[in-house]
Amino acid sequence: MTVTWKLKLQYGAMLFSVVGCVLTCVSTYVPLWKLLNLDLNEMETWNMGLWQICVVQEEGGMQCKYYDSFLAMPYDLRISRILMFLADGFGVTGLIMSSFGIDCLKFEEEIKKKLSICGGTLLLVSGITLLVPVSWIAYNTVQEFWDESIPDIVPRWEFGDAVFMGWFGAFFLLLGGSLLLCSMMIATKPTFALNKTSGEQYPLAHTSLRYPDQLALTALRHPDLTV
Repeated sequence: MTVTWKLKLQYGAMLFSVVGCVLTCVSTYVPLWKLLNLDLNEMETWNMGLWQICVVQEEGGMQCKYYDSFLAMPYDLRISRILMFLADGFGVTGLIMSSFGIDCLKFEEEIKKKLSICGGTLLLVSGITLLVPVSWIAYNTVQEFWDESIPDIVPRWEFGDAVFMGWFGAFFLLLGGSLLLCSMMIATKPTFALNKTSGEQYPLAHTSLRYPDQLALTALRHPDLTV
């Protein structure tokens, strides 16, 4: 099988999309969106996520507690949880659709093209949807950290690892979706046959490069053509 530029772009898009989907799903469930270090007790660290709050102690390990109610959560965490669900769904669905649109699979070209376009679009939508909650939580964290109305003695929340995972996941999803859509814009060069008698060129189907049997059949029907 000949590896064309289009197929290379598709492979790269699938690789970035897989990494983006993994980072998105992991950042959704880990309790590492916000980090709080207590100055009074340096051996204790608080971690906040979309599902639970955890306390990490150097001697006692980690203890987590789920939120009592969805409505009792802060509004930014509620909206972020919904958007992260949507980002996960769009990303996984786009990845599955894109995997069936790769050129190495034997499907009709028109079906593969539609699957690739739909999959790439869903990956782009997933990346944009992921950027909204991650950037929103980061913005609120910065605003609260520099809030002058809060006394200096009160500990401040800082960025957790999930925020950075979300940013990287959105970047890989956007990159994967863009590469996939760009691969659909690459036109295959037509192959020409030369008539020995008249010297004229006749275009052959590009599928003749992939299927040698069609090329042999053309040569039998037109012995005066040279590819």
